[in-house]
Amino acid sequence: MLLKVLIALVFVAMVASLAAGAGFLLKDGGRSRRVLISLKLRVCLAALLLVLLLYGFYGGSLAG
Repeated sequence: MLLKVLIALVFVAMVASLAAGAGFLLKDGGRSRRVLISLKLRVCLAALLLVLLLYGFYGGSLAG
């Protein structure tokens, strides 16, 4: 159960980072580093989500 909550939280954080990056892009016109930082955070969260999903499937928590 904890694994599913962690997966959901990471996914929500990814969506929030996506929205923040879009807001930074519109507000700053792509001239600031905030868009790049948001992208880096989103990539790290995506990697974490992938690791959690693989752990869940291979561990049997998400199978079936």
